[in-house]
Amino acid sequence: MWQFLEGTQVLRRRWRDTLIVVSPKSFLQRDVITRALTSRVFISHKKMSTCYRHLILPRGPKWKHTLFYSANSITSRSFCTSRPETDPIEIHKKKLALWFSHLPKEEKQFGGYFTPETMHVDPFILEKMPEERKGPLSTPFYSGPECCESSSVTVEQLFQPDQEASRDQGLNVLMYGAVGTGKSTMVRKLVLDWCAGLTLTQFKLLVPFSCEDLSQLSKSTSLRDLVSRKYLHLKRIPMLSGDSDQAKDVLFVFNGMEKMKLDFRISNTELCSDPNEALPAGAVVVNLLRKYMLPEVSILVTTRLSALDRIPPKYVKRYAQICGFRDTERKQAYFASRLLQQSGENPKSQDAQSPIDQLYLALQRDSQLAAACFLPSYCWLTCATLHFLHFTDAKAPIRTLTGIYTSFMRLNFGGELLDMGDGVPSPEHQNSLMLHVVRTVGKLAFDGVNKKQSSFTQEELEQFVGGKTKTDEELRQLAVFRTDVLDFFLVPCLKSERSEVYEKEKRYVFAVPTMQEYLAALYVVLGENKSVLEKLSKDVTLAFGQVAEDVNTLINIFSKFIPLKIFTVFNLIKLFPSLFEKFSSRSKGHIARTMAVEMFRTEDYLNEDVLDQVEQSLLGVHGPQPKEQIDSQTFELYPIFMGGLLHYRNRDLLEQLGCSIKSTTVAQITNSLTKQLAADIVKRQPPEELMDLLVFLYEFQNPRLTAEVLLSIHTIKLTTVRLTPIKCFVLGSVLDWTPSNYHLEELDLSSCHLTDDLLQMLLPAFNHTHKLNLQFNRLGPESCILLRDVLVDTNCTIRSLQLCDNPLSESGAGYLLEALPGNQSLRQLSLMHTGMGNAGACKLAEHLSQHTCLEELNVAYNNIGDSAALTLVDACREHPTIHTVHLYLNPLSNVGKKLLHERGLPQEQGGSGRRVKVLASVTEGSEISENWHPILSVIRQNAFSWERDRVREQLQIFLQDLEWGRQHAPSFWKKLHFRKVEKGVRETLKMLGHGDNADDATGGRDGAK
Repeated sequence: MWQFLEGTQVLRRRWRDTLIVVSPKSFLQRDVITRALTSRVFISHKKMSTCYRHLILPRGPKWKHTLFYSANSITSRSFCTSRPETDPIEIHKKKLALWFSHLPKEEKQFGGYFTPETMHVDPFILEKMPEERKGPLSTPFYSGPECCESSSVTVEQLFQPDQEASRDQGLNVLMYGAVGTGKSTMVRKLVLDWCAGLTLTQFKLLVPFSCEDLSQLSKSTSLRDLVSRKYLHLKRIPMLSGDSDQAKDVLFVFNGMEKMKLDFRISNTELCSDPNEALPAGAVVVNLLRKYMLPEVSILVTTRLSALDRIPPKYVKRYAQICGFRDTERKQAYFASRLLQQSGENPKSQDAQSPIDQLYLALQRDSQLAAACFLPSYCWLTCATLHFLHFTDAKAPIRTLTGIYTSFMRLNFGGELLDMGDGVPSPEHQNSLMLHVVRTVGKLAFDGVNKKQSSFTQEELEQFVGGKTKTDEELRQLAVFRTDVLDFFLVPCLKSERSEVYEKEKRYVFAVPTMQEYLAALYVVLGENKSVLEKLSKDVTLAFGQVAEDVNTLINIFSKFIPLKIFTVFNLIKLFPSLFEKFSSRSKGHIARTMAVEMFRTEDYLNEDVLDQVEQSLLGVHGPQPKEQIDSQTFELYPIFMGGLLHYRNRDLLEQLGCSIKSTTVAQITNSLTKQLAADIVKRQPPEELMDLLVFLYEFQNPRLTAEVLLSIHTIKLTTVRLTPIKCFVLGSVLDWTPSNYHLEELDLSSCHLTDDLLQMLLPAFNHTHKLNLQFNRLGPESCILLRDVLVDTNCTIRSLQLCDNPLSESGAGYLLEALPGNQSLRQLSLMHTGMGNAGACKLAEHLSQHTCLEELNVAYNNIGDSAALTLVDACREHPTIHTVHLYLNPLSNVGKKLLHERGLPQEQGGSGRRVKVLASVTEGSEISENWHPILSVIRQNAFSWERDRVREQLQIFLQDLEWGRQHAPSFWKKLHFRKVEKGVRETLKMLGHGDNADDATGGRDGAK
């Protein structure tokens, strides 16, 4: 940077410890020669006020620095710009940081608050001696002295040279671990830290490779071409030339060595030390590990347990096992990075903090969840599921539980083929690893679902996974499959989770219980549960189809010369494929019937809804049930997964896994399923089962199917179902898929623990209902703002709105009343026990004239006095359509009740205006009110949620009114009628007196109006 020194009138710059001093006057000269440097300074004068300086160094790279200089402001400003970065290593760091900082698609569902730095939690890395690598592998159920925190090492420590290491030879470090322990995540974080200068600073160059990518190379290539092919900016890097010992500053990282076929036999892989010689990719890697090519370079290799011995021990300096999250602190840190940041963004989530606390408690005790979360992959699955259940909001993108599990499979087994041998597998013998998982582990899961069984013996595992193995190659393949895959899905059942029946027997369970239902559903949807006849008919069809094509060709040729009708007999061969198509369509119908039957099992009617079951399976008890409880084992998520797997997004992910579901299959299943569901929905379903149906339709993500199925539903009653964010999102989304002319007769969401925030996600559902029941929730004044906007919408179809027993207060009622002028659909409005008070009643009286359609108004139990009650009744009498007003359980005097009764009478009966039915008490003067029974019913149904002393006080007043009326009754029959009503009031008082044992009476809250 050039500096102008005030007072000296000179410009100076320090260049490589040499001071350049230039006078401003010399800027107008053409050439300036400096003795300090053997260079020339060229000054070109473009304008009188601007000069540009170019410094060119001879015999070397061309350096160009431009100084922008303004003659008018030389004493205060100077500008300097330089060319873009030309150092290939710095370019490499920038490009690597950009590449590796991209979050996987599966991580983006947690929101935009995360970066790889904040999300990463270092796994437990245990250094192993070469002779220990074949010992007992560290599992989540094995604890030993080497598992203490002090024995954990970092990658940087593994590359620290020891006394035995040669200074002229780099280190080969082999890191191995089971599927899902975090090997790839560790490599990504390692590369990012190196780019930022936080680790492995002794290496000037780090070159990462994906072994899966290298295994796809078909042509031979040299090491330098291989590096430049992946990283063009390193094409001429001198560190890889093999000259002197420049390669000692280089670290190669080969991730996923199990994807490559490495052969260290000299007879198959020749020795080569020239990094410029073209070789197969495997041979290049082998010679690097042999230290025959670039012996100074250091190498980090990651691999799975099954491929641990593919590299001979003599070529490995250090072994390290990635053990996942061995301790509770690492697991909690992982969950905190994803869940607690979400709750921090929303102060609403005091309710969301509760499942996080339950999660931490489950991790601290000896539970199956704590054992499963040993693997970071299962931590991700648990975290994604809890995020789906509790942190979904109205702005969240569409996510499904099936999509989470399918993404989980893609993260761990994406694109892998079943290893068939040491050679390159032929195309006819290639098989998707995930498809093999479905045919083995999925079949085991399916058998367990059918038998209502969640734990399995060793013999059952051998039966479904081992099969009939004959050759050594099949045995080797089975050993790899067991090590890498089977131990990933199935884990020993903890002793604390075992029943007394299985206490002495070692049994296995799925690491996450819902994984069994997912794999069973995938097994069915892929059509793997075919009968012997179905499998035989498919094979015969393929054979007949090929024969038919050949015979048809010959017939077409000979028929031109010999037109004999006998040739038409051969066309019968074509009939078999068409018959198979019909047989196959019946099979697809069987899948649809299985979904419908599993959805509406009568034995599941008393169970909680499926989303609550998912949460309990994560945070509650895991493992097998006692024998006497096996019959109660439920798998209600199984049919929902079957529907979710048919969605096109999940089918795309499955296609990447080698599991194909054809569109024609989906169409056949969908058509049959629509008929099945429409027939079953006609029957009245409990609220929990109805919620399960909505979840099923949401997971299916088929608006056309949803619309056709919901046409058979006229009422959705979810009363007492605990609505969480995801349940509200599901309900809103499913009803939003219906046509605009579809409307429910009633949407009952009473006693569902609704809050103001949850109501926001339900707004799309409110546009498709006539009667909306929101009573017995926790809705505050802010919810009235949302409801006001719904009511003023021109498309609003709500005729009845029930908000009883919500703390709306006077302000909330005021917000709601603002909607009356713009609404033309509302007929019934219930604000009973909402705390509106006298002021709210007076505001309601003022706004009634602005709404000409209201017919019934309920403001009972709102602490309304005589004056406000009379004002409200007068306004109702002047209203053209209101015929009933509920005012009972308000502190009304006897005089006030009498006046209300008189004002409610028509003029021909001594009243003062239009007839309005006023329900203020069980008596009307000296007569019994004709509405005494509805009043007592409402009180009984809601007494235990109200203030009992207040209710008792009002009931005592009723008894006094009844006693006075009975004494003045003119006839015996009227006195008998008073006695009957009085008996009902006393029974209600008696019920309140035994409130401690009256919890069973709270189930009928849906009758309040």
